[in-house]
Amino acid sequence: MSPPRALAIVDGEHYPPVVADALASLPYAFVAAVLVGGAEKLRGEGAEYGVPLEHDLETALTRHTPELVVDLSDEPVLGPVERLALASRVLAHGLPYVGADFRLEPPAFEPFGLPAVAVLGTGKRVGKTAVTGQLARLASRNRRVVVVAMGRGGPREPETISVPPTVEALVELSRAGRHAASDHLETAALAGVETVGCRRCGGGLAGAVFVSNVLEGARAAAALEPELVVFDGSGAAIPPVATDRRILVVSGQQDPAVAAGYLNAYRLALADLVVVTMCEPGSGWEQVRAAVAAQAPPGLATVASVLRPRPAADVRGRSVAYFCTAASSAHAALAAHLEDEHGARVVHVSGHLADRAALRAELAEVAADVFLIELKAAAVDVVAQAGLARGAEVVLAANDVVALPGEPDLDEMLLRVAGMSS
Repeated sequence: MSPPRALAIVDGEHYPPVVADALASLPYAFVAAVLVGGAEKLRGEGAEYGVPLEHDLETALTRHTPELVVDLSDEPVLGPVERLALASRVLAHGLPYVGADFRLEPPAFEPFGLPAVAVLGTGKRVGKTAVTGQLARLASRNRRVVVVAMGRGGPREPETISVPPTVEALVELSRAGRHAASDHLETAALAGVETVGCRRCGGGLAGAVFVSNVLEGARAAAALEPELVVFDGSGAAIPPVATDRRILVVSGQQDPAVAAGYLNAYRLALADLVVVTMCEPGSGWEQVRAAVAAQAPPGLATVASVLRPRPAADVRGRSVAYFCTAASSAHAALAAHLEDEHGARVVHVSGHLADRAALRAELAEVAADVFLIELKAAAVDVVAQAGLARGAEVVLAANDVVALPGEPDLDEMLLRVAGMSS
């Protein structure tokens, strides 16, 4: 068996004869090398490595068509930040990136024969499912849409939801031991489209998963004969399906070094549109957007936005307790939106859906006509059950993704990515 064709990453901090000997000894067929910087041990312009020398990664990949990239560089030319940025570019070309003590594999994407868009996230609770739901609602106005969602609490076998579940149905699922706040249930309830629920376990640095039933879910979605399939990622995990386009969702409240660094740079390289969510005043979202812009490929469109609750039932004139996962710094804006846009009288806002102990403690003090819930975490098994037991009406809330003033039209951008226009 022939050794794989490899492109070497080298630097001028190594003496070229040392690098040349290393290339000759390693179990790869090196076809070229890319010099990424450093000059301490270079003598003039004529360093010899025994292979053609390039000065640009993309040119080298196109010209020499390697099967993998092998990094023989080191500090100080490529530190951890620079190395992972380079690794992201390599992975975006579908190639493994190999170093002395690591090997990064690009996630595998299975072919899919229907028009499809994937929605990815740079982490958990960045608003990814809100973007998925908004895209599905918009596209379903004149196209048959199915959403395939994967989650860490998804069903053992792919589950098709054709009728939007009610709060009472979700409570029954919870009492039966199911995770009743899975993303596919949220999307089915609030976007009004058919969904296929899947599960996954484990998440790699570049977004691959150890185990999932998403491919079976993709086949179930195709059997419904949709005109568009939207694949909803899970946390930072990427659906293992080859889609026509990808939307990346970034939280404006993430650490900028995380949002655009590490292998989130790989996710940026895959994206056709970036939606920065939770861009609340004073949150520092501008730094996140700047970091994204610095790392993103040229021309990648970015839209800054906020998430705003939209009750699934009329709450006008009623006392409302709203339960969500938003940071406390956003609670005043969320309450004001419910009051100004939906006529609610907000008496309480909680961001503790992911903290059952804190949630139960504050529920003891809450009294309202309506328990309005974002369908996340403990929304059903704790809040909905408590609200129904007290005789309150329990209402689900969607998260609308609203572009900031002066930003591009987000709905138009979403439809454009989906191959449609408004």
